[in-house]
Amino acid sequence: MISCDSKADRPNLTSMADLDPTTQSNYSQIASKHVAFDWTLDFTNQVIAGSATHHLNVLVDGVSELILDTSDLEIDRAEVEGSLVQHELKPKHAVMGSALHIPLPEGLKSGTSINVAVFYKTTKDSTALQWLEKEQTQGKSFPYLFSQCQPIYARALAPMQDSPSVKITYNAKVTSVLPVLLSALRVSPPAEGPAHDGKTVGKDAVTYTYNQPVPIPSYIIAIASGNVVYKPFPQFEDKQWRTGIWAEPELIHAAYWEFSADTARFLAAEEKIVGPYRFGVYDLLVLPPSFPYGGMENACLSFLTPSLLTGDRTLVDVVVHELTHSWFGNGVTHAHAKHFWLNEGWTTYMERLLAQVLHSPAARGFSYVIGAKGLEAELKLRSSTPQLQRLVIDFAVGEDPDESYGEIPYEKGSNLILHLERTLGGLDVFLPYVKDYVNTFIGKSTTTEEWKAHLYAYYEKHGGAEKVKALDTVDWNAWFYGEGLKLPVAMEYDLTLAQAAYALAARWDASRSVPETPSLDFLKSDLDGFSSTQIVVFLERLQDSEPLPATHIKHLGTIYEIANTPNSEIRLRFYNLALSPPTSAAAAHFAPEAIKWVVGTDGSGVIKGRMKFCRPVFRAVFNAHEGLAKEAWEKHKSGFHPIARKLIDKDLGLA
Repeated sequence: MISCDSKADRPNLTSMADLDPTTQSNYSQIASKHVAFDWTLDFTNQVIAGSATHHLNVLVDGVSELILDTSDLEIDRAEVEGSLVQHELKPKHAVMGSALHIPLPEGLKSGTSINVAVFYKTTKDSTALQWLEKEQTQGKSFPYLFSQCQPIYARALAPMQDSPSVKITYNAKVTSVLPVLLSALRVSPPAEGPAHDGKTVGKDAVTYTYNQPVPIPSYIIAIASGNVVYKPFPQFEDKQWRTGIWAEPELIHAAYWEFSADTARFLAAEEKIVGPYRFGVYDLLVLPPSFPYGGMENACLSFLTPSLLTGDRTLVDVVVHELTHSWFGNGVTHAHAKHFWLNEGWTTYMERLLAQVLHSPAARGFSYVIGAKGLEAELKLRSSTPQLQRLVIDFAVGEDPDESYGEIPYEKGSNLILHLERTLGGLDVFLPYVKDYVNTFIGKSTTTEEWKAHLYAYYEKHGGAEKVKALDTVDWNAWFYGEGLKLPVAMEYDLTLAQAAYALAARWDASRSVPETPSLDFLKSDLDGFSSTQIVVFLERLQDSEPLPATHIKHLGTIYEIANTPNSEIRLRFYNLALSPPTSAAAAHFAPEAIKWVVGTDGSGVIKGRMKFCRPVFRAVFNAHEGLAKEAWEKHKSGFHPIARKLIDKDLGLA
């Protein structure tokens, strides 16, 4: 045992009354500061084998054991300061996994530290990992592995104190026959060298070492390994950080073109608003199509869905969202799932602010218009579980945070912050506070209550009674705990970019009285000058009207060439329109096409693993043709990510 350097070494823990309800670890008594991973990747048996060595700070006198979160791990042995001890793996909790209890020496004193190593391997039931056969990749020559640890799946990758209330640094040594990427800085082989150190990919084992010197929450520990190559983006001005793109060789040129023009520019623009980027490297990795999210903000390395590769850079703003998490989430972190909106609400607000900085105020307003439609749909979906319509959700111990995943923390959260901006006097008054918020909480984990207290304290100091009075006009209870289909305040947005989409939707709405499609006065040129997001808003606006006849929807899909567009955002909205109501002739016609699109049997050979696409389509097809949805799901579910499988099973009543 050695002494902690200072109180600064200790994690920023919340009060005992606000401990993380999704972890079984005793992080309030003894907390990880640094973890060293030593892993070997076994693609044949699809396991990671090795060890995790925790350097822990003792927080209370006499703590007698270390409790770590695990899920579907095979534990070989545990060592305390190099000596073997008898560990105990408790029975598995359906959500939280199996608590690993490791005895500690008697008489430990607060302020000291201790090292504990756990030797283990993952299993095929790991929710954190997806192992892909070579046929499931773009190149179809090598297998692939990638992780997804948010919200509470790091425990299925390694024994961890798997809570965002605990921030750790880490280093890793990983041996693999395929190139390895981690959410950290590569130490060796040299980052600027060949992806696999010049060795034969798929045959020769190479040991990679990485280091993450910035404390991060466990959910952004990440690993990916496959036949990937790297292409750096041009150096931006005099910035000290570097950025570039990883992808399979078959996608690297398309991925580079899609993201090279904007990524560094986005990052530099954000620095001007909230302060320096702290992670040194900001790389992108385009994953295989089963990745269940649009992006994942893993430190140093954002994971991206290939559905963003549209060939016209219309969806690159997803990168703004993921890099913004470097400050809001990876930097200032929610204490646990109850406060998840602090991550996503702030990130969405900042993403849309960057739309104004990089494009125009109209672009910012337009992004809120698009988001409002998603929020409306999500709130309706949650009507039978109104507690999940809240911004701040009081999770019970062991409740699954994935059950609440959706648009609400993003959209309701960003609208609350926009409302605060307007209430306090606009961006000139609000942006200095944003920078102070980041500077105050960077590197810490915080709660809604701590955020609100800081907000009041800042404006009491920098605005006095007038600004405090303005904050008192906010209906905090309604914003945090309100249920129902409406926001507490009727929000108004800049509709400049929406008007053309609204006008075209009105023309189609008025056309329902025309019985024959040859008589319909619509041309492909109607969409000339429309961006992809304007097409999305056109389709969403049309969905607000009474359902069109099936003949009209078929004509719309054909004349505008959107029934088979490669742009997934547009394709999703078209199916949303066509499959509603589920009893319509249009739904009967398009349900088979929609399901083929999602499972990749439409000729593309590519599944739509992103849950933004696959879940609503499966739900809509289920409502229109239950047997078709279930049959397709049972046949193709193995190609989807474990998280998507779990949630779609529930969507279809199979779990």
